[in-house]
Amino acid sequence: MQTKAPRRGIKAAVFDLGHKGDVAYLTLDRPEARNAIPASGWADLAERLDDVASSDARVLIVQSNGDAFCAGADLGDMPALQSSPEAAAGFRRDIRGALDRLRGLAVPTIARVDGACYGAGVALAIACDIRVAGRNARFAVTPAKIGLGYPQEDVHRLVMLVGPGQAARLLFTAHSLDGVEAAEIGLAESFEPEGGADALALAIAGNSAGSLAMLKRAIQLAAEGCRSDAGQDRSFEALIGCDEVQRRLEALRRK
Repeated sequence: MQTKAPRRGIKAAVFDLGHKGDVAYLTLDRPEARNAIPASGWADLAERLDDVASSDARVLIVQSNGDAFCAGADLGDMPALQSSPEAAAGFRRDIRGALDRLRGLAVPTIARVDGACYGAGVALAIACDIRVAGRNARFAVTPAKIGLGYPQEDVHRLVMLVGPGQAARLLFTAHSLDGVEAAEIGLAESFEPEGGADALALAIAGNSAGSLAMLKRAIQLAAEGCRSDAGQDRSFEALIGCDEVQRRLEALRRK
């Protein structure tokens, strides 16, 4: 059974940040609402991600407390958003700012998805680098059920992961997938009933932080269609000459 990461004095209304060694754990901690994210929760998410960026963490796991990963945006906020175009625009900007902040973290990010992952929960998961689906994971992109749209940036990420046909099936039908099917179509990278995200995080955390940051940016650029980049060329050359390479080579020789 998944255990909650130790806390280090940071407690928010929705997100709880803890650290264990080189791994940071960002936990959706609103189980009484199936971890639905209120409108105010997106700014809080961005703040917690700033805390991650300023920490010594080498990898981040985004996870949940309770039976659901995230039931989506909190629909209790809809009346206030419907009555004010300015509030609706601010809501969209807050979501975008938080998910762009997550996407832009220099450290690798893993979504540990177990239980329901719906709507905005899927947007949160696909903003991470890797998704590990647990035994009870269910994925669904459900805005069409209630007449809503889905932010274009999130549709783009979904299409990049699963292709336009599978994205259309998910968006048009709002049907749910289990973890096995999510892994089969590329919505999750793996189906791991127990402990997969932790093992993956530890494997990542053992590698060079500089290499990880450079490789993460390389993957993002490649996903955007970028074949070459002068900044990446400079990073490649700089890493060759850094002291950490020498230390790690010496460690390998001693083994």
